[in-house]
Amino acid sequence: MIEKNSIFLKIKNNYLNFLYKEEKGKVLFYDKVNQLKNFYIPICDLIFKKYLKKKTTIIIGLSGGQGSGKTTIGKILKIILKIKFGLNVVCFSLDDFYKTLSERKKMSQKIHKLFLTRGVPGTHDTKLLKSTLLKLKKKNFKSLSIPVFDKSKDDRKNKKRWLKITKKPEIIIFEGWCVGAINQKKKDLIKPINTLERKYDKQMIWRNKVNYELKNKYMKIFKLIDKLIFLKVPNFKHVLKWRILQEKKLKLNSSGKNTMSPKKIKEFVMHYERTSKQMIRNLDKLSNITISLDRKHRFSKITLN
Repeated sequence: MIEKNSIFLKIKNNYLNFLYKEEKGKVLFYDKVNQLKNFYIPICDLIFKKYLKKKTTIIIGLSGGQGSGKTTIGKILKIILKIKFGLNVVCFSLDDFYKTLSERKKMSQKIHKLFLTRGVPGTHDTKLLKSTLLKLKKKNFKSLSIPVFDKSKDDRKNKKRWLKITKKPEIIIFEGWCVGAINQKKKDLIKPINTLERKYDKQMIWRNKVNYELKNKYMKIFKLIDKLIFLKVPNFKHVLKWRILQEKKLKLNSSGKNTMSPKKIKEFVMHYERTSKQMIRNLDKLSNITISLDRKHRFSKITLN
């Protein structure tokens, strides 16, 4: 019992110190200790059980709308898994595998101009992402580097600044706004859902291509996931609200000049709207763990499938 208490205290101290640093970026966290006890630790226990069952490196998918807190949550899970179970955890984002600005410019010229904007399926280097995941899981592990994307510059960082992985991970936390998402039926693509689609995608070239990419290349990657965690936002309006808050944090922590105004964010988020709404409707039926977020960005309920 003493040992369990000391482990919990160590987790709690590291967790609170981490949140304190995050709060310096003007992000406030509520009900911290209860969130730790009722959500984070039980989720880590489930991840550990899955790891023991597989007896090899496992991939945890962490999915949720923009601004839902995926990156922060991934880091918290890493802290707990390391302290409580001694596991080596690697965290990275789907965002880090965006195609370069140069590649997206070519894509916008050849296929559709909306592909210049990063985010939707089709704007990631799925070949590199899949090979990275498979290399991390290999028995004969060799050190590798994972790309790092600078959103303030809308391009990848120099290879010298990529994330170097020198030790084989037991757990991979792979987070991203559309991780685990499924494609729509073709008939559901016909009606435009916002100004962006009505004005710039009248012939449905962009949304058909996004849907095709999701159904094929992305689905092959998502099938590698051993356990999927979905952060369910109250509704799409909160995606916009929380994305604006995320941009404020980016401005505080970045030297880049390409951060966006609220108006630009509203236009930007329209690119994500179709798939995000689809996920809010149905991803909780497909995920292994669904965490419902309330309007104040707190965990309100956990559902297991």
